Amino acid sequence: MSYATAKEIETSYIPVIDIGPLRDGSDPQGVARAIHRASREVGFIYVSNHGLSQTLIDETRAAALAFFRLPEARKLEVEVSSKHRGFLKVGGARMQDDVVPDLKESFIWGHEGADGQSLDDHPLRGPNRWPASPPEIRATARSYFDAAQGVARHLMRAVALGLDLPQDFFLRGHDKPLSRASMVYYPPQPPEMDTEQFGVGPHTDFGVLTVLNQDSLGGLQVQDLSGNWVAAPPIEGTLVINVGDLLARWTNDQYRSTPHRVVNTSGKERLSLVLAYDPDYPTMIDPRAACGEKAEVRHEPITCGDYLIWRFEKAFGYRKPD
Repeated sequence: MSYATAKEIETSYIPVIDIGPLRDGSDPQGVARAIHRASREVGFIYVSNHGLSQTLIDETRAAALAFFRLPEARKLEVEVSSKHRGFLKVGGARMQDDVVPDLKESFIWGHEGADGQSLDDHPLRGPNRWPASPPEIRATARSYFDAAQGVARHLMRAVALGLDLPQDFFLRGHDKPLSRASMVYYPPQPPEMDTEQFGVGPHTDFGVLTVLNQDSLGGLQVQDLSGNWVAAPPIEGTLVINVGDLLARWTNDQYRSTPHRVVNTSGKERLSLVLAYDPDYPTMIDPRAACGEKAEVRHEPITCGDYLIWRFEKAFGYRKPD
């Protein structure tokens, strides 16, 4: 018995891109060119100078671990709702029909206004389900969501510039984005579970853009252009960014939504913080808008909301009929 394996990564395969010049306006085009190139080739990047406070990251991680270490009965007090908010236990997610359920737990939340209220206007957006313990989880999670959302918005400006579009192209009318965040907990994975067990099975991300903060233990694996799995180890001070299926669709497959998976071989508990960035649900994902009316498009237009509902119903057991 053993774990699913991956090659050690070549240091240049997933580039590290300093987005400071994008954030401060000193060289947004240079950052955009680098992101454009990587998005067409590997679909993954590391970003440095991202502006997400290490103090906030540490506080959010500490609150997440305190929650996941509670007895399961306590966590199930905020069991995931029909609006995809709350605690999802081990076995609740399966990224493909023909694989075993993921060996992970998740806590999912979305944006709240200054009044503490959440929008409740879509099957994937409703009230957050905050646990009573730890008491600080709500404040830290809210702050983390807003900060990670800010990183994603900067990156979407770069994506637009890289495609020779107005820099607000992917941000127009997106004042109510469907973005959601997750604390993802991977318990130690014994090797006797064998090579078919994953923390997260091989998959591509559903939405537009993923902002990932992984811990120091590693476990993320990315499929290269030859179909081989390569390790994407943590690099201190960086976030991992990857193209999702909706952005690939929006760019007429110019950008690559890359399969990836997680195998926790560390023998320890592993924690990731994830923001899945998506626009408002009526946003039309239309390749012609991004690539021109004369483009030979590969995908029919679809709204962001309709696409995500379809993908969620395939992946999450709690959304399927008994």
